[in-house]
Amino acid sequence: MDLRAALADRRLLAIVRGKDPDAALRTVLALVEEGIDLIEVSLSSADALGVLARSAAELGPDRPIGAGTVLTADDAHAARDAGAAFAVTPGLGAGADTARHLGLPVLAGVMTPTDIITAQTHGADALKLFPAAQAGGPAYLKALRAPFPEALFVPVGGVDLEAARAYLAAGATAIGVGSPLIADAADGGSLNTLRKRARAFRSTVEETTA
Repeated sequence: MDLRAALADRRLLAIVRGKDPDAALRTVLALVEEGIDLIEVSLSSADALGVLARSAAELGPDRPIGAGTVLTADDAHAARDAGAAFAVTPGLGAGADTARHLGLPVLAGVMTPTDIITAQTHGADALKLFPAAQAGGPAYLKALRAPFPEALFVPVGGVDLEAARAYLAAGATAIGVGSPLIADAADGGSLNTLRKRARAFRSTVEETTA
């Protein structure tokens, strides 16, 4: 898949992490039904590889699913074998390098300018600014864009609706949203309230992009 194009087009990456594999799958499918179809399943979830495989089978090749929290070479191989179309990492290392070697696009975790240069040297497709809130928020992202104007930044960590607006206004290519969007849905919580949050985030992204 073309991860760079997908991020620029959707501008919202949903991060699914949960304790209930069946609920996590239902969460993925509900998000897609609400128009949020750029999704990663964190490998820290219960039976994450099973959720990945089932999601990929349900959604088909037109809606590629990603693997998150790819830390090691083994993680990258397992994610690819489970049907992941892209990999997301919290930092730089063997997971990102192996995913690239396997042909998976990579959203690589960075925090500092040195991280950014290293990630670009290693062929990362886009840069996950993580943890974004602790790094300095939208003001820090805006400062990074001065020396790295062509980089595709995706802030992750503490991105609620208000922060989503601020990051997109500061030049983020997309935002990555976990618990402010998913909450307890992937643990068996209400899908109806998940759908309401999904609509709110979609509306915010569309309004900010317009």
